[in-house]
Amino acid sequence: MIELKAPGEIARMAVTGQFVGELLAELAGMTQVGVNLMDLEHHARGRIKERGAQSSYWDYSPSFGRGPFRNVLCLSVNDAVLHGLPHKYTLRDGDLLSIDMAVAIDGWVTDSAVSVIAGTPAQADLRLIEATEVALEAGIAAAKPGGRLGDIEAAIGGVAREYGYSVNLEFGGHGVGRTMHEAPHIHNDGRPGRGIRLQPGLTIAIEPWLCATTDKVRYDKDGWTIRSADGSRTAHSEHTVAVTEDGPQVLTRRP
Repeated sequence: MIELKAPGEIARMAVTGQFVGELLAELAGMTQVGVNLMDLEHHARGRIKERGAQSSYWDYSPSFGRGPFRNVLCLSVNDAVLHGLPHKYTLRDGDLLSIDMAVAIDGWVTDSAVSVIAGTPAQADLRLIEATEVALEAGIAAAKPGGRLGDIEAAIGGVAREYGYSVNLEFGGHGVGRTMHEAPHIHNDGRPGRGIRLQPGLTIAIEPWLCATTDKVRYDKDGWTIRSADGSRTAHSEHTVAVTEDGPQVLTRRP
């Protein structure tokens, strides 16, 4: 069931979103050559505790994955794109890192992700990240009251194709608010004019992710980390967005 949020509830989500945006900006700034992934994980744990927030990832146990997730970040390097487990890995020059997080403050959840490069960027990697960011903005722009869910999906998929990338439909965006994953599911490609009608109060996480040369994925033995099937680079961008009478409101913008 899809729950529409009242303006006051969206305002409370915006408080969480501001914290998520600020923390992701901090983590992106810390993404440097020589930094260990666990340094980022422990920094995030400290900031979440300091704020009195709760990680939506800790103890998360979906049908995929092996055992409960015992981290507050998903950290996915190079060919890893989703659900990467933080581990003792020191970032090297040119590594592409996707950072994904969701937290709750006073019971209201927001979810966001950013991809950044440690050290010297390759132009192909910058273009891949750009494609996810442009697709994200296109999806956000389509999140207008009176539109359809397919308008968001088609906007994302259209940008991906313009950049020459194919789209995997296994994982995508989703409703968010009282919990990390709510209805509806949002594919990263679709047909305009299809799907549920977008109404004020709908709160969703829009999250385009792309692999450079494939739309197929494989899982690590840990049951969590999802990689491109051919080992090509990947990128992931995400914001939590509220559909309002005045149009889309991004709740997780980074400063």
